[in-house]
Amino acid sequence: MSTPSVTIADNRPASRELFGHPRALTFLFATEMWERFSYYGMRALLVLYMVKYLLEPQRAGQVLGLGPFRGALEFVFGPLAPQPLASQIYGFYTGLVYLTPIIGGLLADRVLGQRRTVVLGAALMAVGHFMMAFEHLFLLALIVLILGNGAFKPNISTQVGRLYAQGDRRRDRAFSIFYVGINLGAFLAPLVCGTLGEELGWHYGFAAAGVGMTTGLVIYLFAAPSLPPDVLGKAEPSERPLGREQWLSIGAILALMLPVSLFWGTYEQQGNTIALWADQHTDRHLFGMEIPVTWFQAFNPFMIFAFTPFIVALWRWQGSREPSTVAKMAIGCLLNAAAYLVMVAAAWTAGGAPANWLWLFFYFVVITVSELYLSPVGLSLVTKVAPVRLLSMLMGVWLSTSFIGGFLAGYLGTFWSSMAKTDFFLMLAIISAVAGVATALLIRPLRAVLKD
Repeated sequence: MSTPSVTIADNRPASRELFGHPRALTFLFATEMWERFSYYGMRALLVLYMVKYLLEPQRAGQVLGLGPFRGALEFVFGPLAPQPLASQIYGFYTGLVYLTPIIGGLLADRVLGQRRTVVLGAALMAVGHFMMAFEHLFLLALIVLILGNGAFKPNISTQVGRLYAQGDRRRDRAFSIFYVGINLGAFLAPLVCGTLGEELGWHYGFAAAGVGMTTGLVIYLFAAPSLPPDVLGKAEPSERPLGREQWLSIGAILALMLPVSLFWGTYEQQGNTIALWADQHTDRHLFGMEIPVTWFQAFNPFMIFAFTPFIVALWRWQGSREPSTVAKMAIGCLLNAAAYLVMVAAAWTAGGAPANWLWLFFYFVVITVSELYLSPVGLSLVTKVAPVRLLSMLMGVWLSTSFIGGFLAGYLGTFWSSMAKTDFFLMLAIISAVAGVATALLIRPLRAVLKD
């Protein structure tokens, strides 16, 4: 017997509130914080680990499956030195972790439900992070992490949306609060995992990421009674097919995906070529000490939760003049382009010498504001306009913009060693500016569809 589809409002648990929001939001916040701790802790080390350690000739041969994988890449892209190879692997990983959410969303919508799929994903990711501590299991560990993230990511986000009835004005604010949790974990990750990896050994950093994911799983299991009940999206034979308005909403989501994918392709250089810039081209001395390379990965998440209250307050102050959802996304893309113009100035003024670390600081200020104008707004948009019985799947589709962006980030990173750094950063600025213009052109056509 199939389970009838129901509305989001019908499935909100009766729970007490905390600071004006359902108590379950606190548990989802904490679970996502530890999951992001594990993800960004591993990501902070990934490229440096490959370039400085794993892909050296005496070790690369010990990694199961690396030879055939490298051969396939070189068949397409030509010979790859360690840095371009590391960039391609980084791109595959950051891309695929945002493709598998489509499968994870379908699995939740049709078979397991959101809660059981989250538990499955969290368990897989915990195992994958601990596997990273064994270098011969490197590629297999990445596969397990990719599958786990696919099960976890879309279903934790949709549960936030399901805490609120349609039309509840707290929903956008809830996603901003949830986004702070994401970035609190991302802030702590480079400081803990990065420091352990650089100072004590790479494998200690990866193991710390595994501990973080395990902590998130335990919190989620403890919170189970207060979370929204599972909803399976199997349609009854008598249920109406999707209407014109619902199809238009889906079309609007798809139309925004291409420019947003370009945004992520440039944004994701933070863990790739920006990490290499910090390592190879930055004067990191401050008050007689040298700032660890991985600590720069903490700038962006720290600024996220530092700047979020001011951005939300700005939107509230603007009132009727607050930009529409699509306009905010366009602003985000253009600010992303401005961040890479900061790096153009850094490379140009340095003239081949190490650049002052303050250039990176200003880069992260601008790119953080760009992210706040695009990422949480996009998550909220999907939960507002997606048909209920396709919600998790469409959240996965939306997250696949980072799949395309991750692959693009890896491909763009292969030019790092062969291009002048001013030209490289200018290329990224132009790509993001094109994304901003394309998004701006969609503001008027999508206004009625999104009720924006």
